[in-house]
Amino acid sequence: MEYTVQKLGRLAGISTRTLRFYDEIGILKPARTNSSGYRIYGQTEVDRLQQILFYRELGVDLNRIKQIVTDPAFNGAEALREHREQLLDKRRQLDLLIENVDKTIAASEGRMDMSDEEKFEGFKRNLIEENEKKYGQEIREKYGEEAVEKSNRKVQNMTKEQHEEVTRLSEELSSVLAEAFRTGNPAGELAQKAADLHKRWLSFYWSDYSKEAHANLAQMYVDDERFKAHYDEKQPGTAEFLRDAIHFYTGINSQG
Repeated sequence: MEYTVQKLGRLAGISTRTLRFYDEIGILKPARTNSSGYRIYGQTEVDRLQQILFYRELGVDLNRIKQIVTDPAFNGAEALREHREQLLDKRRQLDLLIENVDKTIAASEGRMDMSDEEKFEGFKRNLIEENEKKYGQEIREKYGEEAVEKSNRKVQNMTKEQHEEVTRLSEELSSVLAEAFRTGNPAGELAQKAADLHKRWLSFYWSDYSKEAHANLAQMYVDDERFKAHYDEKQPGTAEFLRDAIHFYTGINSQG
């Protein structure tokens, strides 16, 4: 079956403007343009749009989606299986948060007691599962089972005050790093403050700290596209800047 922009937009629940934008950036081209100048989409385009919307729902940015779906080696069936696993993970995470909300409601209505630690349990378990899903295998290979399990226990045992402090540190780090980046000097006072904030933030997750591990992690922020995209989202080059700042801070160059 074939669809015009308007019909495909109604079918998928997205705007015609979005479809035209996808055409412009090359992520979803129409099968053809008819004699009246209308974009016409066929089954192949419908299937690709479904994949695009799946990736969008999972929080993948459009540039990365384009790389994935336009890759000649892209396998639609395999991608659907991966989507299913990711959506199941997402459901499990939501179930954890719903369980936490239910307990909080029951506590507020006097039907049960809930400690301050329990109020944050769902968030912490969610964080651990999210990290396991994204990085579990590689960090276990890199740091070993024992180190990862110690880190997970440390997160799970965080107090309310520690949870608040690590959140504050994360926000301060983001702000200071952005300001430091604008100076262009990774050895400067602001950049070194950012590196120190990063170390303090890490201390809430790592059971042991070493300068070597800190420097290696900073290098991974550059080498791993997922981390690099996170740090470079607002200011491209931030991942490299943070790495250089941490290398100055630790006195270690992980590539040296």
